[in-house]
Amino acid sequence: MRQYELTVIFPLEDDQHKAGRERLLADLAANGAEIEKTDETGDRDLAYEIKKRKRGKYVLFTIRIDPAKITVLDRVFKLNANLLKYLFVKIEK
Repeated sequence: MRQYELTVIFPLEDDQHKAGRERLLADLAANGAEIEKTDETGDRDLAYEIKKRKRGKYVLFTIRIDPAKITVLDRVFKLNANLLKYLFVKIEK
């Protein structure tokens, strides 16, 4: 298992943020990810509009997961309408 940083941008609306976060955590657990740290960085302006939105809630997760599961999560996250954007970055030691 490797360590990754997962940055996620959620919509500002509380109901969409909560639903998106719950589904994201369920998808991570279903694929064997271990969440080591969660850091809510707050509301920020987006560099460009995403799904007709100019602001979003940023959350940074530090996770451990099998590298083969990243492609599976990529497909699953694309189906989650309550995620504006996400990015996996491998942490080098």
